[in-house]
Amino acid sequence: MPETSTVLVIDDDRQIRTMLRHYLEEERFRVLEAADGGQMRQIFAAEMIDLVLMDLTLPGEDGLTLARHLRQTSMVPIIMLTGKSDVIDRVAGLEAGADDYIAKPFHLREVLARIRTVMRRVQPNGSTVESSTGPAQTLCFEQWRLDLHRRCLIQGTGEPVALTAGEFELLKILAQNAQRVLSRETLMDLTKGQEWSPYDRAIDTQIGRLRKKLEKHPEAPELIKTVRGVGYVLAATVTVE
Repeated sequence: MPETSTVLVIDDDRQIRTMLRHYLEEERFRVLEAADGGQMRQIFAAEMIDLVLMDLTLPGEDGLTLARHLRQTSMVPIIMLTGKSDVIDRVAGLEAGADDYIAKPFHLREVLARIRTVMRRVQPNGSTVESSTGPAQTLCFEQWRLDLHRRCLIQGTGEPVALTAGEFELLKILAQNAQRVLSRETLMDLTKGQEWSPYDRAIDTQIGRLRKKLEKHPEAPELIKTVRGVGYVLAATVTVE
């Protein structure tokens, strides 16, 4: 992770923004601040942002709306700050395109750990830069190619399909264990970096998002299948290039 990674903190509470900026700057991050969606857009127009740390409840456009807006034009990692520990809030954030979430009140060390975990999954600014170490490894199934070093999904036409960091990690695990049923608990354990609860439906949300991107008919999936009462399986033969 670059020492000068830029984090954009979006929160209408000035004290929280200041606290996060001071702490993250001590950890060698460059930190920018925004109080609402208007300021966020101005900053994105002028700056290269490596990660967004955004409050769920904001004046005017809320965090969910802004996350959806960002996902239309950028794959920058997003961590949501939620005022509640309710599973519904967390699932809503993931559905909007967030990569992780932190419930308020939070510990600053937890924020730092979550930022570092998410940023290790992706290249700066959500780019997919070719790795310089080791041979390329690509998992191929049906018409899809999952490039593990460039961290991108490519369809048969050669066009890339945008995946969030969380979606990429989940698909990679399914592809590496193709035709093997994985329970939600196993998927939660393997997709590290988030604190799951036994009743967390976030995995189901991520699966739903992947189906919309991979399946011809997401409502009747043929690739990522549900094994009722057990979990999920990638029902395809995977080869390695």
